[in-house]
Amino acid sequence: MPSNDILARVAAVIESRKPANGGDPATSYVAKLFDKGLDSILKKVGEEATETVMAAKDGDPQKLVYEVADLWFHSLIALSHFGLKPEQVLAELARREGLSGLQEFAQRSQAKLEEEPND
Repeated sequence: MPSNDILARVAAVIESRKPANGGDPATSYVAKLFDKGLDSILKKVGEEATETVMAAKDGDPQKLVYEVADLWFHSLIALSHFGLKPEQVLAELARREGLSGLQEFAQRSQAKLEEEPND
């Protein structure tokens, strides 16, 4: 099963659970999180990121997979909050493919310099 298929399906479920789309915060965790607002969504992303780091430090591969799944899930909720889709993240990863991390960092640094106003 291609990974972007599952990401797209999960994103579609997340979208359907938004209160604006009929999701009920009383019966849906995702709807409840959207109902609480962006700060609550971001807090969950941060918590899951921390738990991912702790699982990696513990050295338990299965626990790491579990925590990364939680992190990705909550990251998908954050993307949805901003009207973004996982396909956009996959496209960004594809754009970076074959580009060394140092090259990508240099490009971002150069872009920032070009955006700054000249004094």
